Order: sequence, then structure tokens, then C-alpha cells
Amino acid sequence: MLQEARLQSIQVGHPQRYGADQAKDPMERSWSTSFFRTPVTQPLWLYSTHLEGNEQADKKNHGRPSQAVLLYSAAHYPLWQQELQRPEMSNGGFGENFTIAGLSEETVCLGDVYSLGKACIEVSGPRYPCWKIERRWQQPGLTKRVAATGRTGWYCSVRHEGLVQPGEALELLERPYPRWTIALINDFAHGRRQDEPDLARELAQCPLLDEFWQRLIIP
Repeated sequence: MLQEARLQSIQVGHPQRYGADQAKDPMERSWSTSFFRTPVTQPLWLYSTHLEGNEQADKKNHGRPSQAVLLYSAAHYPLWQQELQRPEMSNGGFGENFTIAGLSEETVCLGDVYSLGKACIEVSGPRYPCWKIERRWQQPGLTKRVAATGRTGWYCSVRHEGLVQPGEALELLERPYPRWTIALINDFAHGRRQDEPDLARELAQCPLLDEFWQRLIIP
């Protein structure tokens, strides 16, 4: 790595209800989410299923072991602030548990294993942007823009439980698939690089790639 990877901040959230039941504007209607996450400074226990103090509102589509924690690159926030003229966009704003300095979708690969504090995490795949991103920011079209820019964030499973805290370094321990970056998976899954069908088929055969992403890459 050219730059040291570090856990810049930790955020946790609980399901809460926002909006109004009778609102006419879809952006203002009532919804329950834990997307609004609060930064914490104390050490937290990273379980195999979730981060201490964090709870998913939509357990049907989130919260699998492969989605134990969501990571997002700290480098993306200055870009969003400038492009959208939203200076309030900052760590945790895209629903991530861990905001990471020194890593991005371009430099993280499927299957990467990192030590983090007393824990050990494994990259399981990109985050597929959903409607909650634009509801959170009251910004129509933001979900589509996240997919287009590739600034999606990525999920990790937990190989070994342990305490984690802000400021700790991430050390790369294993990289079994150096070709399959999160950025490349996003490109194929969101319709980019369609002129490389052979590479797409090879990627789709990776044993660590979730079936959801396989179907997106090879419909």
C-alpha cells in the first residue's frame, strides 16, 4: 500500500423513525432506518455478526455475516462536499460503520484479509447502493450517482472477533485475488466495461463472489 490504511472513525446506529406518515413528497414520508449513525470514540467489540452498539433496521436485506460491517473511504467525502455543495457530508454520512483513510474501492480486493485492532476482517464485496442513500440526504438521484462514481463502500465479514477503536491501523494479511478489486466488480455489475466479456466470466467464477454479484456481472 502506498498510504497507511487507518480506521479514521467508527459510527453506530439504531433503527429510528423519520418523516411524516401523511407527507405528499416521497422524500418526506415516514421511514425507519439506522442509516443516521453516531460517531463513537471508545473501543467497541466487533462480533462475527455485527459491531457492538449497531443494529440494522432492514434485517431482510442487511445483517448477514458477509455484511457484518460496512466500510467507506474517507477520501470520498471531500469529493461529495465539492460536487454536491454539501459541506455537511462527512464520516458516517453513507451509513458506514468504519470510515477508512488510505483505502478505496480501487485499492481493496475481494477476499482481502486485514488485521484491525484485536479483530480480523475479510472483504466480502461491494455495497450495492440503495434508495436510502438519497432519502438520507434528501438528494434525488444520489443513489444512481453513487453507483456511477463507484464510491459505494464495501462490506467485510469478521474472521476473528475483537476490540476495535478509532485510529488503529489496518494491516493487509492476505490478498488471494489481487485482480478483483471492488472497483472492477462495481464496473462490471453496473454496466461498465461491457467490452470485456471474457474477463467478466472469469470474475463471475471467483468462489468468493456472492451469487448476487455473479448474476449482475453475467445476467
